[in-house]
Amino acid sequence: MTIPGQSAQTAQTLSYRALNRAMLERQLLLARASKPAIDTIAHLVGLQAQAPNAPYVGLWSRLAGFDHAELSDLVGTRQAVRIPVMRGTIHLVTAADALALRPLTQMVLTRAFNSQAFARNLSGLDLDPVLEVARKLAAERPLTRTEVVRQLSERWPGYDAASLGYAFTYLLPLVQVPPRGIWGRTGPVAWTPVQTWLGSELAEPHPLDQLILRYLAAFGPATIADVQTWSGLTRLREVADGLKTSLRTFKDPAGNELLDLPDAPRPDADTPAPPRFLPEYDNVLFSYADRNRVNPAGNEIPLAPGNGGRCGTVLIDGTFEATWQLETTSTATRLLIRPFATMSAENQAAVADEARNLLAFAATPAASAASAASGHEIRITDPATGTTSPPL
Repeated sequence: MTIPGQSAQTAQTLSYRALNRAMLERQLLLARASKPAIDTIAHLVGLQAQAPNAPYVGLWSRLAGFDHAELSDLVGTRQAVRIPVMRGTIHLVTAADALALRPLTQMVLTRAFNSQAFARNLSGLDLDPVLEVARKLAAERPLTRTEVVRQLSERWPGYDAASLGYAFTYLLPLVQVPPRGIWGRTGPVAWTPVQTWLGSELAEPHPLDQLILRYLAAFGPATIADVQTWSGLTRLREVADGLKTSLRTFKDPAGNELLDLPDAPRPDADTPAPPRFLPEYDNVLFSYADRNRVNPAGNEIPLAPGNGGRCGTVLIDGTFEATWQLETTSTATRLLIRPFATMSAENQAAVADEARNLLAFAATPAASAASAASGHEIRITDPATGTTSPPL
């Protein structure tokens, strides 16, 4: 075991399997934790939430006894919000993190906006008065991008309408408001300023050194490239170097330097890992520059459209080995599992057991009622033949 400040040249090498088990432990995927959802959201520094219902499945996979109502209440009471932060994508974060992370990640969103045609289409236009008008409009009541575009186009005719709308959502600190993000409900993507929604001004930007430490607590051990991939931020090397005297250093199998908290859990590489069903966009699949610890085969990660909660990915022995999809017919609510390789009988049984629990959680009441006559079904496709198993 290395000691704080030890040279990377003599650091212990951690296998990808060991890195996988550390990730699973810190992501609460080795064993479900008994802790409040709000504390879990803070520990994970948010959950991906482009698909608004995806965090429900993400929390169900991590927490013992998790119920939809717990998160719905957090969103409804504004303790948790959906806001663009890490990588410029929508995340579900705590109210405190929304106020502190949004100023820090504005540079990520600005960079993304400037790299696209939206910025070029608005070349020569002073965006400050445009954004101030848009901010005031959305502060009066939450507005969809279409509603904002309609009013901005009236004031600034001759400019590309879609680009005006994307300037609104990229360059202003906005949240997406309920009922979107409430389980069992739906609604348009409506935006309002985070300050208006939370009744507080933006905080000082989250300190970069503390952000790195939080990432390591939830995702480590990791390289600086991993931290940058997760956050979308760049030039973190100097900040990380300033932390090294308080960190442990390791190597990955490729010889890259890994940083970690001294006392963070690093389970034995042979620790059993139960199957876990994750939602689309789960951060464990997107938050590393080197994904070998979780996706060694390089399987394509599905980015399915929709509200989420009805499809996603499956970890088998800790790695991404299958996808899942919930289908509702007139006779059944079916969970279809599509592995990339034929599963052993032992893995198939374990996956089917976890699938039954997911089906009970993710099937909507309406779907359950519609299929009450025949109940729920679990089926697994054979990747070699494309055939589907009888109900398990």
